[in-house]
Amino acid sequence: MSEIHRIKCGNSNCYIVENGTSGILVDTGKKEFLNKVIEQCKAYNVKLIVLTHAHFDHAENAAQISNALGIPIGMNEKDCSLIESNTNQRLSAESFLGKIVLSVSLKEFSAHTMEEFKPDVLLNDKDSLSAYGIDANVIALPGHTEGSIGLDVENTYLIAGDALMNMFYPTVSMLFHNKHDMLESAGKISRLGNRRIYFGHGKPVSNKQWVK
Repeated sequence: MSEIHRIKCGNSNCYIVENGTSGILVDTGKKEFLNKVIEQCKAYNVKLIVLTHAHFDHAENAAQISNALGIPIGMNEKDCSLIESNTNQRLSAESFLGKIVLSVSLKEFSAHTMEEFKPDVLLNDKDSLSAYGIDANVIALPGHTEGSIGLDVENTYLIAGDALMNMFYPTVSMLFHNKHDMLESAGKISRLGNRRIYFGHGKPVSNKQWVK
């Protein structure tokens, strides 16, 4: 039985999924949390980094953690353009709070340059992570970015990245590259049924009908 450990990195979350023998790190946080995340990884024999998407607040430490621990980085190929610049995929927002978050995010995108890396593992919908010792499958959740993914762990937990958000309240992503895809992904999550949802931003909640 796997456990999920939430690592708070400012207003973002990283997660370690572990079963007592092996672990994977989901997202890597901003650079100021690098040492904190590395120490957590060492405690759980982490064998793989999974990036839910390549925005800097989720991926800024990917290269450094990979090099420090000698472990591969996995992500979806459609987000590789964001490694060079987070502005390579346009973001939009419609709600008042979303527009505030978008304004802050765009300023931070301009202020942060990630150390470039190439993913060692290209992750696609329904890929299994059993080779890394964890009972989890990749689920494609495009919309926030083109290559956003999540992890369905033991049909019990879903790490959703920014396909959903809980910054102020649990909702579909406030920021989207493609609104139609974002809503489709939220519906896909709802159809999974009974899951504990772990967000890239905010505390976990139970799955529900995200789009009415």
